[in-house]
Amino acid sequence: MTDSLYALLESRFPNDRSKVLLETGDGGTVRYGEAEAMATKMARALSDLGVNKGDRVAVQVDKSSEALVLYLACLRAGFVFLPMNTAYRPDEVDYLVGNAKPAAIVCRPADEETVRGIAAKHGAPHVLTLGTDGSGSLVEAANAAPVDFPAVPCGGDDLAAMLYTSGTTGKPKGAMLTHRNLAANGLDLVETWHFSADDVLLHALPIFHAHGLFVAVHCVLLAGASMIWLPGFKREEVVRLLPRATAFMGVPTFYTRLLDGDDFNREVCAGMRLFTAGSAPLLAETHEAFQARTGHAILERYGMTETGMLTGNPYDAERRPGSVGFPFPQVEVRVTDDQDRPLGTDEIGGIQVRGPNIMKGYWKLPEKTAEEFTADGWFRTGDIGRIDDRGYLFIVGRAKDLVISGGYNVYPKEVESVIDELPGVVESAVIGVPHPDFGEGVVAVVVPEGDGAPDEDAVIAHCKEHLANYKTPKRVFFVPELPRNTMGKVQKAQLREEKATLFRA
Repeated sequence: MTDSLYALLESRFPNDRSKVLLETGDGGTVRYGEAEAMATKMARALSDLGVNKGDRVAVQVDKSSEALVLYLACLRAGFVFLPMNTAYRPDEVDYLVGNAKPAAIVCRPADEETVRGIAAKHGAPHVLTLGTDGSGSLVEAANAAPVDFPAVPCGGDDLAAMLYTSGTTGKPKGAMLTHRNLAANGLDLVETWHFSADDVLLHALPIFHAHGLFVAVHCVLLAGASMIWLPGFKREEVVRLLPRATAFMGVPTFYTRLLDGDDFNREVCAGMRLFTAGSAPLLAETHEAFQARTGHAILERYGMTETGMLTGNPYDAERRPGSVGFPFPQVEVRVTDDQDRPLGTDEIGGIQVRGPNIMKGYWKLPEKTAEEFTADGWFRTGDIGRIDDRGYLFIVGRAKDLVISGGYNVYPKEVESVIDELPGVVESAVIGVPHPDFGEGVVAVVVPEGDGAPDEDAVIAHCKEHLANYKTPKRVFFVPELPRNTMGKVQKAQLREEKATLFRA
Protein backbone atom coordinates (compact mmCIF):
# COMPACT_ATOMS: atom_id res chain seq x y z
CA MET A 1 0.00 0.00 0.00
CA THR A 2 1.38 3.43 -0.87
CA ASP A 3 0.19 7.00 -0.45
CA SER A 4 2.33 8.11 -3.38
CA LEU A 5 0.95 11.00 -5.38
CA TYR A 6 2.27 9.28 -8.49
CA ALA A 7 0.28 6.13 -7.69
CA LEU A 8 -2.86 8.25 -7.28
CA LEU A 9 -2.28 10.07 -10.58
CA GLU A 10 -1.53 6.83 -12.42
CA SER A 11 -4.75 5.27 -11.09
CA ARG A 12 -6.66 8.14 -12.68
CA PHE A 13 -4.96 7.96 -16.08
CA PRO A 14 -7.34 6.84 -18.85
CA ASN A 15 -7.47 3.10 -19.51
CA ASP A 16 -6.66 3.89 -23.13
CA ARG A 17 -3.14 5.26 -22.75
CA SER A 18 -3.20 6.42 -26.37
CA LYS A 19 -5.38 9.34 -25.28
CA VAL A 20 -3.67 12.70 -25.81
CA LEU A 21 -2.38 14.20 -22.55
CA LEU A 22 -1.15 17.39 -24.13
CA GLU A 23 -1.01 19.06 -27.49
CA THR A 24 1.48 21.81 -28.18
CA GLY A 25 0.51 25.01 -29.94
CA ASP A 26 2.17 23.83 -33.16
CA GLY A 27 0.20 20.56 -33.23
CA GLY A 28 2.64 18.15 -31.58
CA THR A 29 1.16 15.65 -29.13
CA VAL A 30 2.18 13.63 -26.09
CA ARG A 31 -0.07 10.72 -25.17
CA TYR A 32 -0.59 9.39 -21.66
CA GLY A 33 1.31 6.20 -22.45
CA GLU A 34 4.21 8.14 -23.92
CA ALA A 35 4.42 10.40 -20.87
CA GLU A 36 4.28 7.37 -18.57
CA ALA A 37 7.06 5.56 -20.45
CA MET A 38 9.31 8.62 -20.64
CA ALA A 39 8.78 9.39 -16.93
CA THR A 40 9.84 5.83 -16.16
CA LYS A 41 13.00 6.21 -18.27
CA MET A 42 13.86 9.59 -16.72
CA ALA A 43 13.39 8.16 -13.24
CA ARG A 44 15.68 5.26 -14.14
CA ALA A 45 18.32 7.58 -15.63
CA LEU A 46 18.41 9.78 -12.52
CA SER A 47 18.41 6.77 -10.22
CA ASP A 48 21.34 5.28 -12.12
CA LEU A 49 23.26 8.49 -11.42
CA GLY A 50 22.76 7.90 -7.70
CA VAL A 51 19.73 10.06 -6.99
CA ASN A 52 17.72 8.36 -4.23
CA LYS A 53 14.28 8.64 -2.68
CA GLY A 54 14.08 11.87 -0.68
CA ASP A 55 16.86 13.62 -2.64
CA ARG A 56 16.10 17.01 -4.12
CA VAL A 57 16.15 17.52 -7.88
CA ALA A 58 16.43 21.25 -8.64
CA VAL A 59 15.01 22.32 -11.99
CA GLN A 60 15.36 25.61 -13.86
CA VAL A 61 14.20 25.00 -17.42
CA ASP A 62 11.76 26.57 -19.85
CA LYS A 63 8.30 25.07 -20.15
CA SER A 64 8.11 22.02 -22.37
CA SER A 65 6.41 18.63 -22.44
CA GLU A 66 9.70 17.06 -21.27
CA ALA A 67 9.76 19.41 -18.27
CA LEU A 68 6.33 18.13 -17.23
CA VAL A 69 7.49 14.53 -17.69
CA LEU A 70 10.47 15.29 -15.45
CA TYR A 71 8.05 16.26 -12.67
CA LEU A 72 6.23 12.95 -13.10
CA ALA A 73 9.57 11.11 -13.07
CA CYS A 74 10.48 12.67 -9.74
CA LEU A 75 7.12 11.69 -8.25
CA ARG A 76 7.50 8.14 -9.58
CA ALA A 77 10.96 7.74 -8.04
CA GLY A 78 10.23 9.49 -4.73
CA PHE A 79 12.59 12.38 -5.52
CA VAL A 80 11.69 15.85 -4.21
CA PHE A 81 10.91 18.13 -7.16
CA LEU A 82 12.34 21.62 -6.66
CA PRO A 83 11.29 23.99 -9.46
CA MET A 84 13.08 27.33 -9.78
CA ASN A 85 11.65 30.39 -11.50
CA THR A 86 13.17 30.71 -14.97
CA ALA A 87 13.74 34.42 -14.30
CA TYR A 88 16.03 33.78 -11.33
CA ARG A 89 19.51 35.20 -11.74
CA PRO A 90 22.66 33.24 -10.78
CA ASP A 91 22.75 34.86 -7.31
CA GLU A 92 19.24 33.55 -6.59
CA VAL A 93 19.97 30.06 -7.95
CA ASP A 94 23.18 29.96 -5.90
CA TYR A 95 21.25 30.55 -2.68
CA LEU A 96 18.63 27.90 -3.41
CA VAL A 97 21.19 25.27 -4.39
CA GLY A 98 23.27 26.04 -1.30
CA ASN A 99 20.23 25.73 0.93
CA ALA A 100 18.50 22.70 -0.63
CA LYS A 101 21.64 20.65 -1.42
CA PRO A 102 20.10 18.90 -4.45
CA ALA A 103 21.50 15.62 -5.71
CA ALA A 104 20.93 16.80 -9.29
CA ILE A 105 20.28 20.10 -11.05
CA VAL A 106 18.53 20.27 -14.43
CA CYS A 107 19.05 23.51 -16.33
CA ARG A 108 18.75 25.06 -19.78
CA PRO A 109 21.63 24.17 -22.11
CA ALA A 110 22.67 27.83 -22.33
CA ASP A 111 23.03 28.02 -18.53
CA GLU A 112 25.10 24.87 -18.11
CA GLU A 113 28.47 26.51 -17.52
CA THR A 114 27.10 28.90 -14.88
CA VAL A 115 25.12 26.18 -13.15
CA ARG A 116 28.10 23.82 -13.09
CA GLY A 117 30.03 26.50 -11.20
CA ILE A 118 27.21 26.82 -8.67
CA ALA A 119 26.92 23.03 -8.35
CA ALA A 120 30.66 22.66 -7.74
CA LYS A 121 30.58 25.38 -5.09
CA HIS A 122 27.86 23.60 -3.12
CA GLY A 123 28.76 19.97 -3.80
CA ALA A 124 25.79 19.14 -6.04
CA PRO A 125 27.07 16.03 -7.85
CA HIS A 126 25.11 16.13 -11.12
CA VAL A 127 24.12 18.80 -13.65
CA LEU A 128 21.94 17.83 -16.61
CA THR A 129 20.43 19.94 -19.38
CA LEU A 130 16.98 20.12 -20.93
CA GLY A 131 15.99 22.33 -23.86
CA THR A 132 12.53 23.26 -25.05
CA ASP A 133 13.03 21.16 -28.19
CA GLY A 134 13.66 18.01 -26.17
CA SER A 135 17.42 18.28 -26.51
CA GLY A 136 19.89 18.01 -23.66
CA SER A 137 21.75 15.46 -21.59
CA LEU A 138 18.72 14.50 -19.46
CA VAL A 139 16.71 13.33 -22.47
CA GLU A 140 19.77 11.61 -23.92
CA ALA A 141 20.23 9.68 -20.68
CA ALA A 142 16.53 8.84 -20.51
CA ASN A 143 16.45 7.63 -24.11
CA ALA A 144 19.28 5.23 -23.31
CA ALA A 145 17.59 3.90 -20.15
CA PRO A 146 15.29 0.86 -20.10
CA VAL A 147 11.58 1.20 -19.29
CA ASP A 148 11.81 -0.89 -16.14
CA PHE A 149 11.76 1.41 -13.14
CA PRO A 150 8.94 0.43 -10.74
CA ALA A 151 7.22 3.31 -8.96
CA VAL A 152 8.80 3.82 -5.54
CA PRO A 153 6.34 3.44 -2.62
CA CYS A 154 5.94 6.71 -0.74
CA GLY A 155 4.11 7.57 2.45
CA GLY A 156 1.75 10.48 2.79
CA ASP A 157 4.29 12.43 4.87
CA ASP A 158 7.14 11.90 2.42
CA LEU A 159 8.15 15.03 0.54
CA ALA A 160 6.96 15.30 -3.06
CA ALA A 161 8.06 18.85 -3.83
CA MET A 162 9.75 21.85 -2.31
CA LEU A 163 8.92 25.35 -3.50
CA TYR A 164 10.82 28.35 -2.26
CA THR A 165 8.94 31.39 -1.08
CA SER A 166 10.78 34.49 0.11
CA GLY A 167 10.16 36.00 3.50
CA THR A 168 10.32 39.38 5.16
CA THR A 169 13.96 38.66 6.00
CA GLY A 170 14.70 38.52 2.29
CA LYS A 171 15.95 34.92 2.44
CA PRO A 172 13.76 32.42 0.55
CA LYS A 173 12.29 29.55 2.58
CA GLY A 174 11.66 26.06 1.21
CA ALA A 175 8.02 25.06 1.71
CA MET A 176 8.03 21.27 2.14
CA LEU A 177 5.00 19.77 0.38
CA THR A 178 4.17 16.13 0.93
CA HIS A 179 2.46 13.54 -1.23
CA ARG A 180 -0.60 13.88 1.04
CA ASN A 181 -0.61 17.70 0.77
CA LEU A 182 -0.67 17.68 -3.03
CA ALA A 183 -3.04 14.73 -3.38
CA ALA A 184 -5.62 16.17 -0.98
CA ASN A 185 -5.63 19.52 -2.69
CA GLY A 186 -5.81 18.06 -6.19
CA LEU A 187 -8.76 15.86 -5.31
CA ASP A 188 -10.56 18.85 -3.76
CA LEU A 189 -10.11 20.89 -6.94
CA VAL A 190 -11.23 18.15 -9.33
CA GLU A 191 -14.37 17.56 -7.29
CA THR A 192 -15.22 21.23 -6.69
CA TRP A 193 -14.50 22.42 -10.22
CA HIS A 194 -16.18 19.38 -11.87
CA PHE A 195 -13.20 18.27 -13.96
CA SER A 196 -13.80 15.21 -16.12
CA ALA A 197 -12.09 13.21 -18.85
CA ASP A 198 -13.94 15.35 -21.41
CA ASP A 199 -12.17 18.55 -20.36
CA VAL A 200 -9.49 20.31 -22.38
CA LEU A 201 -7.48 22.83 -20.35
CA LEU A 202 -5.75 25.63 -22.24
CA HIS A 203 -2.51 25.83 -20.22
CA ALA A 204 -0.59 29.11 -20.59
CA LEU A 205 0.88 29.33 -17.07
CA PRO A 206 4.50 28.66 -16.07
CA ILE A 207 5.14 25.33 -14.34
CA PHE A 208 7.78 26.49 -11.84
CA HIS A 209 4.88 27.98 -9.86
CA ALA A 210 2.23 26.18 -7.78
CA HIS A 211 -0.58 27.63 -9.92
CA GLY A 212 0.58 26.17 -13.21
CA LEU A 213 2.10 22.96 -11.85
CA PHE A 214 -0.11 21.79 -9.00
CA VAL A 215 -3.45 23.51 -9.63
CA ALA A 216 -3.67 23.24 -13.40
CA VAL A 217 -1.72 20.04 -14.12
CA HIS A 218 -3.16 18.03 -11.23
CA CYS A 219 -6.72 18.86 -12.28
CA VAL A 220 -5.99 17.44 -15.72
CA LEU A 221 -4.10 14.33 -14.58
CA LEU A 222 -6.56 13.41 -11.83
CA ALA A 223 -9.45 13.67 -14.29
CA GLY A 224 -7.71 11.89 -17.17
CA ALA A 225 -8.33 15.04 -19.21
CA SER A 226 -6.22 16.78 -21.88
CA MET A 227 -4.31 20.04 -22.23
CA ILE A 228 -3.32 22.46 -24.94
CA TRP A 229 0.20 23.24 -23.77
CA LEU A 230 1.52 26.73 -24.51
CA PRO A 231 5.03 27.94 -23.61
CA GLY A 232 3.52 31.11 -22.16
CA PHE A 233 0.68 33.59 -22.49
CA LYS A 234 0.42 35.18 -25.92
CA ARG A 235 -2.90 36.91 -26.31
CA GLU A 236 -3.49 36.13 -30.00
CA GLU A 237 -2.65 32.46 -29.50
CA VAL A 238 -4.96 32.12 -26.50
CA VAL A 239 -7.84 33.76 -28.38
CA ARG A 240 -7.21 31.43 -31.34
CA LEU A 241 -7.19 28.26 -29.22
CA LEU A 242 -9.93 28.99 -26.68
CA PRO A 243 -12.69 27.62 -28.97
CA ARG A 244 -11.02 24.18 -28.65
CA ALA A 245 -10.86 24.30 -24.85
CA THR A 246 -13.31 23.91 -21.97
CA ALA A 247 -11.25 25.42 -19.14
CA PHE A 248 -8.65 28.15 -18.67
CA MET A 249 -6.64 29.22 -15.63
CA GLY A 250 -4.89 32.54 -15.40
CA VAL A 251 -3.58 35.39 -13.33
CA PRO A 252 -5.56 38.66 -13.46
CA THR A 253 -3.10 40.08 -16.01
CA PHE A 254 -4.20 37.41 -18.52
CA TYR A 255 -7.80 38.56 -18.26
CA THR A 256 -7.09 42.28 -18.59
CA ARG A 257 -5.06 41.53 -21.72
CA LEU A 258 -7.77 39.32 -23.22
CA LEU A 259 -10.24 42.18 -22.77
CA ASP A 260 -7.95 44.54 -24.68
CA GLY A 261 -9.30 43.50 -28.11
CA ASP A 262 -12.74 43.10 -29.67
CA ASP A 263 -11.77 39.68 -31.06
CA PHE A 264 -12.27 38.29 -27.54
CA ASN A 265 -16.03 37.78 -27.27
CA ARG A 266 -18.88 35.37 -26.50
CA GLU A 267 -18.31 33.40 -29.68
CA VAL A 268 -14.69 32.64 -28.75
CA CYS A 269 -15.82 31.48 -25.29
CA ALA A 270 -18.89 29.52 -26.40
CA GLY A 271 -17.40 26.10 -25.57
CA MET A 272 -15.85 27.14 -22.26
CA ARG A 273 -17.25 26.02 -18.91
CA LEU A 274 -14.63 27.40 -16.49
CA PHE A 275 -12.33 30.40 -16.16
CA THR A 276 -10.39 30.65 -12.89
CA ALA A 277 -8.15 33.43 -11.57
CA GLY A 278 -5.57 33.43 -8.82
CA SER A 279 -2.03 34.32 -7.70
CA ALA A 280 -3.08 37.98 -7.31
CA PRO A 281 -6.27 39.91 -6.49
CA LEU A 282 -8.76 40.21 -9.34
CA LEU A 283 -10.20 43.72 -9.56
CA ALA A 284 -13.99 43.85 -9.36
CA GLU A 285 -14.10 45.93 -12.54
CA THR A 286 -12.17 43.21 -14.42
CA HIS A 287 -14.63 40.58 -13.16
CA GLU A 288 -17.60 42.67 -14.26
CA ALA A 289 -16.15 43.63 -17.65
CA PHE A 290 -15.28 39.99 -18.37
CA GLN A 291 -18.77 38.81 -17.52
CA ALA A 292 -20.37 41.51 -19.65
CA ARG A 293 -18.15 40.65 -22.63
CA THR A 294 -18.27 36.84 -22.49
CA GLY A 295 -21.23 35.83 -20.34
CA HIS A 296 -18.80 33.94 -18.04
CA ALA A 297 -18.09 34.84 -14.42
CA ILE A 298 -14.42 34.28 -13.55
CA LEU A 299 -14.05 31.95 -10.58
CA GLU A 300 -11.56 33.62 -8.24
CA ARG A 301 -9.75 31.45 -5.71
CA TYR A 302 -7.15 31.92 -2.99
CA GLY A 303 -4.09 29.90 -2.14
CA MET A 304 -0.46 30.04 -1.10
CA THR A 305 2.74 28.19 -1.91
CA GLU A 306 2.72 26.73 1.60
CA THR A 307 -0.87 25.52 1.48
CA GLY A 308 -2.06 24.94 -2.05
CA MET A 309 -5.58 26.16 -2.74
CA LEU A 310 -7.61 27.22 0.28
CA THR A 311 -10.85 28.83 -0.88
CA GLY A 312 -12.72 29.49 -4.09
CA ASN A 313 -15.90 31.06 -5.32
CA PRO A 314 -18.57 28.42 -5.90
CA TYR A 315 -18.91 26.56 -9.20
CA ASP A 316 -22.72 26.43 -9.13
CA ALA A 317 -23.61 29.57 -7.17
CA GLU A 318 -22.86 33.28 -7.03
CA ARG A 319 -19.27 34.27 -7.68
CA ARG A 320 -18.90 37.48 -5.76
CA PRO A 321 -16.50 40.12 -7.17
CA GLY A 322 -13.87 40.97 -4.57
CA SER A 323 -14.36 37.71 -2.66
CA VAL A 324 -12.29 34.53 -2.76
CA GLY A 325 -15.27 32.41 -1.80
CA PHE A 326 -15.58 29.40 0.50
CA PRO A 327 -13.08 26.84 1.86
CA PHE A 328 -12.46 23.77 -0.31
CA PRO A 329 -13.91 20.51 1.11
CA GLN A 330 -10.94 19.43 3.25
CA VAL A 331 -9.92 22.96 4.31
CA GLU A 332 -10.92 24.97 7.37
CA VAL A 333 -10.58 28.76 7.46
CA ARG A 334 -10.97 31.18 10.34
CA VAL A 335 -10.29 34.86 11.03
CA THR A 336 -8.67 35.63 14.40
CA ASP A 337 -7.39 38.42 16.60
CA ASP A 338 -3.75 38.79 17.66
CA GLN A 339 -4.26 36.15 20.35
CA ASP A 340 -5.53 33.56 17.83
CA ARG A 341 -9.11 33.93 19.08
CA PRO A 342 -11.75 33.48 16.35
CA LEU A 343 -13.60 36.65 15.36
CA GLY A 344 -17.22 37.11 14.36
CA THR A 345 -18.97 37.95 11.10
CA ASP A 346 -17.31 40.78 9.13
CA GLU A 347 -14.70 41.36 11.85
CA ILE A 348 -11.27 41.93 10.32
CA GLY A 349 -8.30 39.89 11.50
CA GLY A 350 -5.63 37.39 10.55
CA ILE A 351 -6.59 34.55 8.20
CA GLN A 352 -5.67 31.11 9.54
CA VAL A 353 -6.16 27.75 7.81
CA ARG A 354 -6.04 24.06 8.63
CA GLY A 355 -6.23 20.87 6.55
CA PRO A 356 -4.32 18.01 4.92
CA ASN A 357 -3.09 20.40 2.23
CA ILE A 358 -0.97 22.51 4.60
CA MET A 359 2.80 22.09 4.17
CA LYS A 360 4.91 19.96 6.48
CA GLY A 361 7.03 23.01 7.32
CA TYR A 362 9.93 25.12 6.11
CA TRP A 363 13.10 23.31 5.08
CA LYS A 364 15.75 23.43 7.84
CA LEU A 365 13.77 26.11 9.72
CA PRO A 366 11.99 24.39 12.62
CA GLU A 367 11.73 27.61 14.65
CA LYS A 368 10.21 29.53 11.75
CA THR A 369 7.82 26.65 11.11
CA ALA A 370 6.73 26.69 14.75
CA GLU A 371 6.12 30.47 14.56
CA GLU A 372 3.73 30.07 11.65
CA PHE A 373 1.48 27.50 13.35
CA THR A 374 -0.80 28.04 16.34
CA ALA A 375 -0.82 25.74 19.34
CA ASP A 376 -3.91 24.00 17.96
CA GLY A 377 -2.44 23.42 14.50
CA TRP A 378 -3.71 26.35 12.41
CA PHE A 379 -1.37 27.94 9.86
CA ARG A 380 -1.02 31.73 9.98
CA THR A 381 -1.23 32.92 6.37
CA GLY A 382 -0.07 36.47 7.10
CA ASP A 383 -3.10 37.77 5.19
CA ILE A 384 -5.80 39.95 6.73
CA GLY A 385 -9.44 39.31 5.93
CA ARG A 386 -13.05 38.97 6.99
CA ILE A 387 -15.84 36.44 6.50
CA ASP A 388 -19.29 37.83 5.71
CA ASP A 389 -22.67 36.59 6.89
CA ARG A 390 -22.91 34.17 3.96
CA GLY A 391 -19.52 32.63 4.59
CA TYR A 392 -17.63 34.33 1.75
CA LEU A 393 -14.01 35.20 2.56
CA PHE A 394 -12.66 38.63 1.62
CA ILE A 395 -8.96 39.48 1.76
CA VAL A 396 -8.48 43.07 2.84
CA GLY A 397 -4.71 43.31 3.18
CA ARG A 398 -1.40 41.58 3.68
CA ALA A 399 0.28 41.66 7.04
CA LYS A 400 3.74 41.17 5.60
CA ASP A 401 3.75 43.91 2.94
CA LEU A 402 3.98 41.31 0.20
CA VAL A 403 3.82 42.74 -3.34
CA ILE A 404 2.18 40.59 -6.03
CA SER A 405 3.25 41.73 -9.49
CA GLY A 406 1.96 39.85 -12.53
CA GLY A 407 0.99 36.94 -10.27
CA TYR A 408 4.46 36.55 -8.73
CA ASN A 409 5.33 37.24 -5.11
CA VAL A 410 7.84 40.03 -4.48
CA TYR A 411 9.09 40.38 -0.92
CA PRO A 412 10.25 43.96 -0.31
CA LYS A 413 13.10 43.06 2.03
CA GLU A 414 14.82 41.00 -0.66
CA VAL A 415 14.76 43.94 -3.12
CA GLU A 416 15.72 46.44 -0.42
CA SER A 417 18.78 44.35 0.49
CA VAL A 418 20.01 44.51 -3.11
CA ILE A 419 19.43 48.28 -3.38
CA ASP A 420 21.09 48.97 -0.02
CA GLU A 421 24.30 47.32 -1.27
CA LEU A 422 24.85 50.24 -3.66
CA PRO A 423 27.38 52.92 -2.67
CA GLY A 424 25.59 56.17 -1.95
CA VAL A 425 22.41 54.53 -0.63
CA VAL A 426 21.55 55.05 3.03
CA GLU A 427 18.40 52.93 3.00
CA SER A 428 15.43 52.04 0.84
CA ALA A 429 11.79 51.04 1.08
CA VAL A 430 10.09 48.91 -1.56
CA ILE A 431 6.32 48.98 -2.00
CA GLY A 432 3.65 47.82 -4.43
CA VAL A 433 1.22 50.28 -5.98
CA PRO A 434 -1.77 49.62 -8.24
CA HIS A 435 -0.76 48.85 -11.84
CA PRO A 436 -3.27 48.37 -14.69
CA ASP A 437 -1.43 45.40 -16.20
CA PHE A 438 0.47 43.71 -13.38
CA GLY A 439 -1.95 44.23 -10.50
CA GLU A 440 0.83 45.86 -8.53
CA GLY A 441 3.98 47.55 -9.76
CA VAL A 442 7.20 47.42 -7.71
CA VAL A 443 8.38 50.88 -6.64
CA ALA A 444 11.49 51.78 -4.63
CA VAL A 445 11.90 54.86 -2.45
CA VAL A 446 15.58 55.53 -1.73
CA VAL A 447 17.45 57.80 0.69
CA PRO A 448 20.68 58.82 -1.10
CA GLU A 449 23.95 60.03 0.42
CA GLY A 450 26.69 62.18 -1.07
CA ASP A 451 27.74 63.03 -4.59
CA GLY A 452 28.25 59.38 -5.52
CA ALA A 453 24.61 58.41 -5.00
CA PRO A 454 23.09 56.40 -7.90
CA ASP A 455 20.31 57.73 -10.10
CA GLU A 456 17.12 55.87 -11.03
CA ASP A 457 18.67 54.12 -14.02
CA ALA A 458 21.62 52.90 -11.96
CA VAL A 459 19.38 51.44 -9.23
CA ILE A 460 17.22 49.64 -11.79
CA ALA A 461 20.28 48.30 -13.66
CA HIS A 462 21.78 46.99 -10.41
CA CYS A 463 18.53 45.24 -9.51
CA LYS A 464 18.25 43.66 -12.96
CA GLU A 465 21.73 42.23 -12.52
CA HIS A 466 20.90 40.55 -9.23
CA LEU A 467 17.15 39.91 -9.29
CA ALA A 468 14.49 38.49 -11.58
CA ASN A 469 12.85 41.13 -13.76
CA TYR A 470 9.52 40.90 -11.96
CA LYS A 471 11.23 41.88 -8.70
CA THR A 472 13.00 44.86 -10.25
CA PRO A 473 11.43 48.26 -9.45
CA LYS A 474 9.55 49.88 -12.31
CA ARG A 475 10.26 53.31 -10.78
CA VAL A 476 12.71 54.66 -8.21
CA PHE A 477 12.17 57.83 -6.20
CA PHE A 478 14.63 59.69 -3.95
CA VAL A 479 13.73 61.34 -0.65
CA PRO A 480 15.74 62.98 2.17
CA GLU A 481 14.29 60.51 4.69
CA LEU A 482 11.69 57.76 4.93
CA PRO A 483 8.52 58.41 6.93
CA ARG A 484 8.55 56.57 10.28
CA ASN A 485 6.22 56.06 13.21
CA THR A 486 7.13 56.69 16.86
CA MET A 487 8.61 53.19 17.07
CA GLY A 488 10.93 53.92 14.16
CA LYS A 489 9.14 51.62 11.71
CA VAL A 490 8.97 52.81 8.09
CA GLN A 491 5.41 53.84 7.23
CA LYS A 492 4.98 51.93 3.99
CA ALA A 493 1.24 52.57 3.99
CA GLN A 494 1.99 56.29 3.69
CA LEU A 495 4.38 55.67 0.80
CA ARG A 496 1.79 53.52 -0.98
CA GLU A 497 -0.80 56.25 -0.55
CA GLU A 498 1.55 58.89 -1.96
CA LYS A 499 2.32 56.77 -5.03
CA ALA A 500 -1.15 55.21 -5.47
CA THR A 501 -1.87 56.96 -8.79
CA LEU A 502 1.62 56.56 -10.24
CA PHE A 503 0.69 54.04 -12.95
CA ARG A 504 -2.75 55.36 -13.80
CA ALA A 505 -3.27 56.27 -17.44
